[in-house]
Amino acid sequence: MNRHSRSGGDRSVRVAEQIHQEIAQMIAREVKDPRIGMVTLTSVEVTPDYAYATIHFSVMPDDEATLARTLEGLRRSAGFMRSQLGRRIRIHTNPELRFVHDA
Repeated sequence: MNRHSRSGGDRSVRVAEQIHQEIAQMIAREVKDPRIGMVTLTSVEVTPDYAYATIHFSVMPDDEATLARTLEGLRRSAGFMRSQLGRRIRIHTNPELRFVHDA
């Protein structure tokens, strides 16, 4: 593996970690959707071109109704969170956020 590809991988890991921190903070402090309750972000994966960030989450209580309500709230808030991310982190592409339940 050459130095360039290794540093590129390191960068995407750093970007994923930064997105994880920022989204967790937004959910805790800024997103006002009443459907979003006790959410824990478990991981974030970013595509190599930074076009998409897949955000894995768990929810308490872990039942179908809570999950459905939370997922709807997260999806409705994704545009707000994406625009805030664009102001907070410096990457050439502001990724589209996809939320996936981590079962």
